[in-house]
Amino acid sequence: MAMRLEVLAGLAFLFSVGFLLQILGCALYNNWWPMLTGLMYIMLPMPCLFFGGNSSGFMSSEGGDWADAAKFLTGFSSVGSIAIPAILRHADLITGGAMWIEFTAFFILLTTVMIFQHVSQEDDY
Repeated sequence: MAMRLEVLAGLAFLFSVGFLLQILGCALYNNWWPMLTGLMYIMLPMPCLFFGGNSSGFMSSEGGDWADAAKFLTGFSSVGSIAIPAILRHADLITGGAMWIEFTAFFILLTTVMIFQHVSQEDDY
């Protein structure tokens, strides 16, 4: 059974809001350093794609050494998505407002991924 249209539209809306906040965090303060977190968003799914295997639920199951490496690198990338704005704020390259907008964008995008994971697991059963 396919994902319901309402859920898909809601996920698209959440993703759009998160991406809009990512851009607004840069544009409102006329400083594009926070877009470095966009690089981490691109790198985030790569370990799962390369080392995760072909199962969709490998993050919750026990796997081999490659699956463990994928989990570690995915965690490293997600911590980097939070750490980059904090480090840039500490170095006074961005303002506090830009940092909090970037944090909000991260948590909205994280919520989107978690809802998608939950809905797609429900469809499997």
